[in-house]
Amino acid sequence: MKLVRTVDAVGQVLCHDLTQIIVGVSKDARFRKGHVVREEDIPVLLSMGKENLYVWEFEEGMLHENEGAEILCQACMNSSMEQGPVKEGKIELKATQEGVLEVDTKRLLAINSLGNVMIATRANHSVVRLNDKLAGMRVIPLVIDAGQMKKVSAIADASNPLLSIHPFLIKDCTLLVTGSEVSKNLITDTFSPVVEQKLKELGVVVTEKIYTGDDQAFIATSIKKAVAGGSSMVICTGGMSVDPDDRTPGAIKESGANIVTYGAPVLPGAMFLISYLGDVPVLGLPGCVMYAKRTVFDLALPRIVARIPLSGDDIAKWGNGGLCLQCPVCHFPNCNFGMGGI
Repeated sequence: MKLVRTVDAVGQVLCHDLTQIIVGVSKDARFRKGHVVREEDIPVLLSMGKENLYVWEFEEGMLHENEGAEILCQACMNSSMEQGPVKEGKIELKATQEGVLEVDTKRLLAINSLGNVMIATRANHSVVRLNDKLAGMRVIPLVIDAGQMKKVSAIADASNPLLSIHPFLIKDCTLLVTGSEVSKNLITDTFSPVVEQKLKELGVVVTEKIYTGDDQAFIATSIKKAVAGGSSMVICTGGMSVDPDDRTPGAIKESGANIVTYGAPVLPGAMFLISYLGDVPVLGLPGCVMYAKRTVFDLALPRIVARIPLSGDDIAKWGNGGLCLQCPVCHFPNCNFGMGGI
């Protein structure tokens, strides 16, 4: 660092915090370490008794923390995000659209492993709303080697940012309510209202509801008709266990749908089924969705509605964190449920 006269310090970077005391009002840092002195700061600094300042003496090939933060930001940002101002070497990103946040976790780890730089994000595959905070990034020291930031840029790839938001693309759904006790009006349908509410939260409307009973052939035919008729998604409620009257898995298979998985390492929700008939998702929901606050359905639905492919491996990873603790007050998604398989 070097000593300069305050009146000559415009454009220089402060080496330490400078405290301003206003008697009876405040005592706090008026200028933070790393602040770039501006013309309008000079009278304030002089009024604080600062006629001389310690500032950083830059070396060739070194970047200021603000410049480094900009490089980190560009590694993450795309058109569905808004950059906040640089503040003390830190930048935050906010969402400009709703959807599912996807994080390239491998490249994020590679950058964070370089040292002296950091990017912190929301969890991969989080649901984000307009203006939600997505990530924050900064350079750890006040100045950093430009070569280190070149490594960041090489990992980042400007044409393929680390973060992306997949908008909710599916807008309609056909709901097949299984169970002869429901179709015969022996009990009230309490399943479909729960599903409809969860769909509504993601902008999906149930355009057709069919009470199929437990007739496997009729369920299979209803799936095929829904898809042929242009439905964007088909959901079958219940009938997913090994009970002889539970025909939903067999019906989905009979419809010709390609089954990704029948079963998931998640509780509640072990008997969950994901399949596709063409590119249309066909889901089989276990009975727990009807009464448990959060289940495997809550983990899968946002990605399905955003048309992010789900593989068997993706679902297998949910086992780590797949045990819902069914807390008296539910804080999902701000909890560990499903976060291990992100």
